[in-house]
Amino acid sequence: MTDAVLVADLLESGAVRFGTFTLTSGQTSDVYVDVKRATTDPARLRRIAERLAGRVADADRFAGMELGAVPLVVALALVAGKPYAIVRKAARTHGTGTRVEGEVPPGARVLVIEDVTTTGGSVVETVGLLREAGATVDRVICVVDRGQGATEKLAGIGVRLEPLVTLDELRGSRR
Repeated sequence: MTDAVLVADLLESGAVRFGTFTLTSGQTSDVYVDVKRATTDPARLRRIAERLAGRVADADRFAGMELGAVPLVVALALVAGKPYAIVRKAARTHGTGTRVEGEVPPGARVLVIEDVTTTGGSVVETVGLLREAGATVDRVICVVDRGQGATEKLAGIGVRLEPLVTLDELRGSRR
């Protein structure tokens, strides 16, 4: 899949909207990215998963935080044939109370998948929880990076961010 195909999938699905939006961070933006609009379509989800699969390198398994990364991680696991884990946003109040669902053996090389990165706060939390579980995490692949600090924040904890596309590429495709 080329960058142009991914960009087209995101734009045609309505995953990228232009206007005035307030982001989770409280910042205002002229672009809103909701990758779930693309990943709820099986053909688009498959193309994204195949693109991710081409970049898994030496990962033993994959992980992502609920909700946006879950379909990506599951689809990638099916395409690449490797196990995955899901990281909860909050601990369960019943059962085991765990925040990481799925086996993460000590020393496992876990590739974190994210739908959209902005400042990097939630993905840094994901990496921290996986490391606490014993995983080795040194890379995160996101579908879209908004270019607002996630790369630098992750580098500060020894993790490289690899976006499939950037917000600038999405803006540029609109022209």
